[in-house]
Amino acid sequence: MSLFERSLTVEWGDCDDAGIVFYPTFFYWYDSTYQGLCRSRGLSQRTIRSRFNAVTPLVDVGSVFRSPVTYDDVITIEADVVEWSERRFKVAYTVKCGDRLVSTGHELRAWAELVGEGRLKGAAIPDEFKAYFS
Repeated sequence: MSLFERSLTVEWGDCDDAGIVFYPTFFYWYDSTYQGLCRSRGLSQRTIRSRFNAVTPLVDVGSVFRSPVTYDDVITIEADVVEWSERRFKVAYTVKCGDRLVSTGHELRAWAELVGEGRLKGAAIPDEFKAYFS
């Protein structure tokens, strides 16, 4: 089970002129929550790079927005690794404000090894990495 949860308060800068959260903010929150999920398992981008010589770039993202949130709302974001394939894994997100569903989303992340300065090559996800999320 890889479920991870974090809460945050919506800040003024998260909102657009209409006073609701600007949609790209959700993708920042999803990525930040993924980073928190990794840290909760003893990983970080630095440790993934040093231990595995790899990174986990995004190859697909999506979100369905169900209801708005505004400045000072307290939201909860849940993340769960819901799917593994040989070279990719999917993280699903649920955002709630109290009991109200705000959004659902996903990130599809690839496993990419560092093969040179600024160069990446797709590779199979090591079982050791997967074990951190089981």
